[in-house]
Amino acid sequence: MQTGYAKPDNGGMFLKRRARTKNGERYEYWELARTVRTAAGPRHETVAYLGKLDEGEARREYGWPDIDALLEGREADAPRQPALPGLGAAPAPEWRRVNVRGVRVGRVREFGRVWAALAVWRRLGLHRLLAGLMPAGREDVGWDLVACVLAAGRFCAQTSELGVSERWYEGTALPDLLGVPAERMNESRLYRGLDELLGHKDALCRHLQERWGSWFGTGYDFLLYDVTSTYFEGEAEANPKAARGYSRDNRPDCKQVCVGLVVTREGLPVGYEVFAGNRTDVTTLEEIVEMMEGKYGKANRVWVTDRGIVSEDNLEFLRGRGARYLVGTPKSMLRRYEAELLDAGGWQTIREGLDVKLAAAPDGADERFVLCRSRDRAAKERAMLERQIGRLRKALDKIDAGLRRRPSADAQKVERRIGRWLGRNPAADRVFDVAVVRDGGGRACALRLDERAERMDWSSLAHGAYLLRTNHVSEDPAELWKWYIQLTQAEAAFRTSKSDLALRPVFHQKEHRVDAHILVCFLALAMWRTLEQWMASKGLGTCARQFLLEMDRLHAMDLTLPTDTGSDLRLRVVSKPEKPLAMLLDRLGLSVPQIPKMIENVVQTF
Repeated sequence: MQTGYAKPDNGGMFLKRRARTKNGERYEYWELARTVRTAAGPRHETVAYLGKLDEGEARREYGWPDIDALLEGREADAPRQPALPGLGAAPAPEWRRVNVRGVRVGRVREFGRVWAALAVWRRLGLHRLLAGLMPAGREDVGWDLVACVLAAGRFCAQTSELGVSERWYEGTALPDLLGVPAERMNESRLYRGLDELLGHKDALCRHLQERWGSWFGTGYDFLLYDVTSTYFEGEAEANPKAARGYSRDNRPDCKQVCVGLVVTREGLPVGYEVFAGNRTDVTTLEEIVEMMEGKYGKANRVWVTDRGIVSEDNLEFLRGRGARYLVGTPKSMLRRYEAELLDAGGWQTIREGLDVKLAAAPDGADERFVLCRSRDRAAKERAMLERQIGRLRKALDKIDAGLRRRPSADAQKVERRIGRWLGRNPAADRVFDVAVVRDGGGRACALRLDERAERMDWSSLAHGAYLLRTNHVSEDPAELWKWYIQLTQAEAAFRTSKSDLALRPVFHQKEHRVDAHILVCFLALAMWRTLEQWMASKGLGTCARQFLLEMDRLHAMDLTLPTDTGSDLRLRVVSKPEKPLAMLLDRLGLSVPQIPKMIENVVQTF
């Protein structure tokens, strides 16, 4: 069998052309593949077989007048919503003789990614929802269109409304697709659009949840909750929530706000709240739970959170409301199960190198604990500890050697120096006992470093092990572990928001503008996750990032064609997708408009 690559990409998805010969005849087909890491090295894994591109590509020669049908997944002659403004009827065939030496291409603009953003926006029905929530008034541009531009800009990783209005919007095909000239989508209108949109947060969340339920069959009896932070550029003095706290972005020098996000097991965001930047994670859970119960009731919901949000008060709060929970526990609780870790019996293998075991609560409470043991995680933690031990030992030996050469009268200064190194290497700190030795004159003259062998033994045993805690009735530790590991969906949502959707930094200084900024980021995240679920439903995997990189190849442009009549014929066209991308679009039920749109006739003398 022969293979060929359409576009390889390190770690992402790509198309492979495969060929085989059977009974003397050669057959070619396409498959969607991705690179995965295995014990034997990187390998290609087939995600879906795409087959040959059918005749749909030839049939779906839609034009600019059929934008609605293309975005909403309908055939061109199906019942439709009113057409997008600025797009009239398809021009009748018209023949001209053209001077091919004078053909010119101008105003090349981004098309593919904004086309994908509009496709998801309209598939979610957000254009209809906001048109009803934000009815047209005396303004030239409807607030529903402004909201669409804000969300599309964030979906395309635009960091500010100023950048959208001054550069990005005009450089895309959105003015044609939405029928709103670039000069009308200015910075002031975008800021006012933020203000108008913020009041509809609850309605937007409810609509998304209903849409996902009907489209993907998503349920809300299993919710994942986590907290992240995003920092400000500027002092943000007008925002009472802006404060310095624990920064997940390694920017302790900047003020920040915290964002608590609730997602489904599929990673679809269903709700969020904005908290003060100095708010500790553990204090946010009650507010989030009450918010979600107010919307969906209390019926048999399982809450999954990380250990940073767990406290005995929070668990008592959940039990008091009849809620189920599955949470990570602090590392210190693992010590109570040392005997269970040493016992070789009762372990259940989930996959190679990962074992789980169900254990009872130590005090006989109506809870279960799940011991988890990961070989890969153990190797990682062991390597981290060895690096910290080596780094700390080297630093302490250097301090010891300096004191032996020149004793210091300021022993407290030496202790502070040691404390800084211990704080930088917390895992190694637990292994060593360090003391400052003083001479007869009370000066620090050396260090005494003792390695605690029993602590090293425990560290070796605990490497790769962690403990889960639940009041769920399930007796299957493998099932409980799979539920907990889905918490990575919330973490992935944060990574997407920060890396792909430019959640950080925040340039707004006022509280309501910051809240509106985060709402737009939430909508963009919902669009991104919807695209992933849409792709998954069509057997195309879930790598939206790679799909959008392929879409970046598509551009809109203006063609100038000199004719023999002395006038220039100007046409607005979209570049035709290459065959691999056309196959992906066909699987999604999307086709790019290919019938040119007449712009204008400009009389010109040759």
